[in-house]
Amino acid sequence: MKSLNFMRASRRLLVLLLLLGIASSRAEDQKIEISKQDRCPVCGMFVYKYPKWVAQIYFNDGSAYFYDGAKDMFKHILNTAKYTPGKTAEMMTNLYVTDYYEVELIDAKTAYYVIGSDVLGPMGHELLPFKDSESAREFMEDHKGKSMLRFQDVTPAIIESLDHRT
Repeated sequence: MKSLNFMRASRRLLVLLLLLGIASSRAEDQKIEISKQDRCPVCGMFVYKYPKWVAQIYFNDGSAYFYDGAKDMFKHILNTAKYTPGKTAEMMTNLYVTDYYEVELIDAKTAYYVIGSDVLGPMGHELLPFKDSESAREFMEDHKGKSMLRFQDVTPAIIESLDHRT
């Protein structure tokens, strides 16, 4: 009973601090924990099974979507209306991918992506995210990566080529 009262008091304190603007409201502190029920809206796979590959998109209405890899996240970005009718890519507020080496969420827009390597993700050939170019280059050397891309370089043709690569 004491722990339940402590949790309630802690929650009230956090709400009060948020209202006063004292607690942090940075995007990194607002990431939602993935549950066993969360499915990728693109392929339908359960995301929690692939923690090394998780990607996330947050919309300005507070909704969040989780993916079993950066490739499916990009499919959603490139065809938002198909996967979230009534929403647009402009409504996306935060985008995260999991750094391959560090296994931590990083900003998808600042990440470096390697394609064409010998490493496969849950959905096959994948965009492998890294927080810096040095890590991406090291990975390319170790895993026969073909090229390094930035967020703005990812096109529908690149995504399609990953799906059709053998």
